[in-house]
Amino acid sequence: MSRAVTVSAPWTPERPWPLEWPGAALLAALPDPVLWLRAPDGEGAAWTLRPNAAATRAFGLAGEGPLSALDPDLAAHLSGAAARAVAGETAQLQAGGWALTVSPVGGEETAVWAHLRAASGREEREEAERLHFATGLLDRLGLGVTVHGAEGEIVAANTSAERILGLTQGELCGRTPGDPRWQVTRLSGSPLSAEDRPALVALRTGEPQRDVPMWVARPGSGDEPPETRRLSVTALPAEPGDPWPGGVAAIFRDDTQEERLRAELRLSERRYRSLVQASTQIVWSAASDGVIRAPQPQWEAFTGQRPSEYLGGGWLDAVHPGDRERTLRAWSRAVRGGQTYETEHRLRRYDGVYVPMQVRAVQVREDSGEVAEWIGTHRDVSFQRAAEDALESLSADLERRMALRSQELGEVSHFLAVLLNSAGEGIFGLDAEGRNTFVNPAASQLLGYEEGELLGQKLHGAIHHRHADGAPFEVTQCPIHGTLRDGQERRVVSDVFWRKGGEALPVSYVVTPIVGEEGAVTGAIVMFQDVTEQLRARQDLEEALERLQRSNAELEQFARVASHDLQEPLRTLGSYAELLSRRYRGRLDARADQYLEFMLGAVRRMRSLLEDLLAFSRVGRQALRLRTVGLHDLLQEVAAEVAGALERSGGELEWDTPGQVHVQPSLVVQAMTHLVANALKFHRPGVAPRVEVRARRWGKWVSIDIRDNGIGIEAEYHERVFTIFQRLHLRERYPGNGIGLAISRKIVEAHGGTLTLRSVPGEGSTFTLTLPAAGTGTPVTGTPVTGEIGAGETL
Repeated sequence: MSRAVTVSAPWTPERPWPLEWPGAALLAALPDPVLWLRAPDGEGAAWTLRPNAAATRAFGLAGEGPLSALDPDLAAHLSGAAARAVAGETAQLQAGGWALTVSPVGGEETAVWAHLRAASGREEREEAERLHFATGLLDRLGLGVTVHGAEGEIVAANTSAERILGLTQGELCGRTPGDPRWQVTRLSGSPLSAEDRPALVALRTGEPQRDVPMWVARPGSGDEPPETRRLSVTALPAEPGDPWPGGVAAIFRDDTQEERLRAELRLSERRYRSLVQASTQIVWSAASDGVIRAPQPQWEAFTGQRPSEYLGGGWLDAVHPGDRERTLRAWSRAVRGGQTYETEHRLRRYDGVYVPMQVRAVQVREDSGEVAEWIGTHRDVSFQRAAEDALESLSADLERRMALRSQELGEVSHFLAVLLNSAGEGIFGLDAEGRNTFVNPAASQLLGYEEGELLGQKLHGAIHHRHADGAPFEVTQCPIHGTLRDGQERRVVSDVFWRKGGEALPVSYVVTPIVGEEGAVTGAIVMFQDVTEQLRARQDLEEALERLQRSNAELEQFARVASHDLQEPLRTLGSYAELLSRRYRGRLDARADQYLEFMLGAVRRMRSLLEDLLAFSRVGRQALRLRTVGLHDLLQEVAAEVAGALERSGGELEWDTPGQVHVQPSLVVQAMTHLVANALKFHRPGVAPRVEVRARRWGKWVSIDIRDNGIGIEAEYHERVFTIFQRLHLRERYPGNGIGLAISRKIVEAHGGTLTLRSVPGEGSTFTLTLPAAGTGTPVTGTPVTGEIGAGETL
């Protein structure tokens, strides 16, 4: 068998093939026909071809011409394959006794090669005849057939396949089941992947795939839109002796119309059943002797019983077991006595649900008076029963709610009456015009009226007509009437109402609007209280504040006097005392030396006291110069301040304070120095003092604990120690002025923080101060860190 030759070259009018193309001699020498096919130039145009010498002889061609010059079947197959080749797809197929290979031309968008070779040999003819017979037989049965090669590509298709799939044989040949142009879905609507389609499954497994249902999208043709067909596909892999070459034969049946009929039948059944259900009534008939006859279509639709199930007495099986005996007794009595049949029972619906039914049947008589048959109806009364039950339930619920509501209203009315009568504040109500609708006893008493005397009056003219200075109070400016106009709640801190006797009553009040269901203001409630005592207390407070300001001014004056007038004679006294000590120490008797030492000590204490007093008076009177500083740096300064005390006492100072604070550093160093110095001073005899400082972050604050192992403080003195000049021990034992802790607390409070004490006598004390954390401060982990003096953390 010959092989298709694919040759690429541009096709232009300036260089026609085969005369001027360099490969013309090769193509002219090929024994197989080769056609150069050129795509149509525009709408309505046809494919054109140029043959080589073998093609000219084989088809009697005289040179370039239309594709229609060939056999129609061959031309149709070539046209479809050429269209796919232009898109870049090589197509192989058989048509008109030729094996065709149609290939794209590299670099060209409008031209393709077609290589033809004759199908020859008795075996091939017999195979073709068998295939033609098999496909023709299936064609007459309306079954589509596609024959797939070893790679799954379609190599042949019968006429029914073209009709069912809406594609010509030329368009089908060369396609594979995995071609993305196929749109195949399962019956559920989910996509059916290429590897799961019957032809490829049979090709892959060698097992037949029978009656696989699927939906296949068929392209439209002409004015017909695309449509989806339901197919049942059987794929048979090739076996020895089969009339198709090695591969798969796919036989499929178009079940679209049958599926439509089945769907219409199901829809019709649903519609009839829905109609029966929607009508809420079943019509049935029975013979004159009361025996149920077939057919009973409405009975069947509602109950789902078949004729064999309801004929005779079988219909009673559809009645609820609890109602059967009563129903049968009533029916038998009506048939025997020729009376109207009336009863109620529960009837089983096709879905197993029992529905309450009202049943009625009458006799139909002939002209002779003989009974011809019975005609009866079953009427669904479930909605009626549900409505009756719901109405009964609603009525009972309404009665219960009304009783409960009446009780609640009574309780609320009683509560409001008690509230109004017992309230110390005056409360009164107004309608939309400002007329009084109610007033509680407190309001009547505060305003000097008898109970009920204000009802119906316009209260602005009675109690609110003048300002406190006696000037007229226009109703348009009244806050109470403002609420009646705009519905906004108002609070007035200071105003006056006028008592019946003409005295002004200082009041504060709240006006709350009453809004109706439609949103309109229908009135207001005013609650007021006598603020005479509050005004008097405010006046007393202002007077006390004025006295305090005078006292502060006097304190500032004292501080200035202490700074200048007391410091000067103290310096003179100290200077002369030091001069006497240097000149006459040892020249007088021992008592004189002792007196001089007492004098110098008193001067030192007085100077320290004055300095502490000045520091105490300055704290809080001057604006703080705040900045962000690390606590570690502050503790290093504190350590430098108490270095002498540490050396004298043999004590140790350790701190772990990695946080940052936003403070005035000099003041905070002063406060913590007082606290650490106190801890070093008040140590237990024979025990070296140890002071630990720890800091932790709490939200916007830093909490600092200064803990010692000293003598401790009794709980009753925890607040007293922060009072100026308060001492718990004799100066001879523990020197000091009793002002250091007061200064420390004042400094901390000036920063908005607190200074507190926890202590156990004999075990030590812990002073806790809180300072504002810096905005970029890092929360403290609380892990203790100690080091040497050089690290600035342990002394």
